[in-house]
Amino acid sequence: MKPGTLSAQILDPANRADPYPLYAELRRTPVMRDDDGTYLVSTYHEARSLANDPRLSQDARNRPAGYDRPAQPEEETGLPPSFIFTDPPEHDRLRAVFNRPFGPPHSPGFVDSLRGELAAVVSGLLDRFEGKDQVDIVEDFAYPLPVTAICRVLGVPREDEPRFHGWADAVASGIDPQRGGLGQEEILAARQELRTYLAELIETRRRHPGPGLLSALAPQTEPGGSLTPGDLVATAVLLLVAGHETTVNLITNTTLTLLRHPDVLERFRTEPGLAVPLIEEMLRYEPPVQFVPFNVALADIELAGTIIPKGSPVWIMVAAANRDPSRFEDPDRFDPDRGDNEHLGFYTGVHYCFGAPLARVEAHLALPELFRRVGSLRLLEDPPPYRANAVLRGPRHLPVATAGLTA
Repeated sequence: MKPGTLSAQILDPANRADPYPLYAELRRTPVMRDDDGTYLVSTYHEARSLANDPRLSQDARNRPAGYDRPAQPEEETGLPPSFIFTDPPEHDRLRAVFNRPFGPPHSPGFVDSLRGELAAVVSGLLDRFEGKDQVDIVEDFAYPLPVTAICRVLGVPREDEPRFHGWADAVASGIDPQRGGLGQEEILAARQELRTYLAELIETRRRHPGPGLLSALAPQTEPGGSLTPGDLVATAVLLLVAGHETTVNLITNTTLTLLRHPDVLERFRTEPGLAVPLIEEMLRYEPPVQFVPFNVALADIELAGTIIPKGSPVWIMVAAANRDPSRFEDPDRFDPDRGDNEHLGFYTGVHYCFGAPLARVEAHLALPELFRRVGSLRLLEDPPPYRANAVLRGPRHLPVATAGLTA
């Protein structure tokens, strides 16, 4: 990938704090071919259409050999692909199995049943702000919450949750080399420990069921069941990695954006009903996943007057599409009162984010409570330091000054 190309600039960490001017330039050519043969789709209607096109594949086995692509959520060596990296009908079969204990129609109350536990976690994290005049929103608040949430979803015993936090740190180091400072051998060792732990926990839950997805799905891994043990481990790893990192970004980016918009922040503090539309606007304005680079065309696809040839890698530029002026009025303005906000923040089509309901619950619990309990917050760095990863874009740290807790 040549240094001067737009895609290379998007991947350049120097542009991480504000990639939106690059996205605006990219939208001038809705379907752009990069020098390495990758096609970047950046306008709203084209991105939405292509994401719903069955001729586009996310199956890793269909990618061109030797394709140089950005780092992605975990592809665990020795495990089958999780359903996010498969296509229908295999994707639909696996996703349906995993969705039964997680959401509607079979388990419509599961995510809501976690609210009380997660609210207590939020309160406990904020209690630790007492007596401090400076905190890091990432390390002290946004980062630990989703790991705990995913542990509760999976049914990890409480006494093992600290081990999961350590594994999440290690896996995040694999996605973002700036985080944790771990070497490749340490990261691989942690991944193996995580796989081994999950396999053993699944076996334990098969014999002694408890709460959570692993217990609900363990019987499906028995001979003649709809899953292999590897399928279940791979999806548990996916939930830990993809579900965790995106929620960290959603909470951190919302905090940063509100501190940059004090008028909106004041309304957020005083208007409880603003939380839902505000978080939806954040998913449009600063989506946790900026683009989806894991696609390949299974056939020639004509889009916006351009032919994407069969076998071509395709990036769907979610963050660029979410600021397309042909779809959203004044798209660079953060507006929680925006109507008709059908954003692509959680993607679209068959690969719509599996964990979206959980991410929304976490954000709705965490953000109002943060700004209710903390008397004042002031940015100490703007822009803050960003992680190297261009896909899962978010601040690596968000240091803020505080005036203590109000309640």
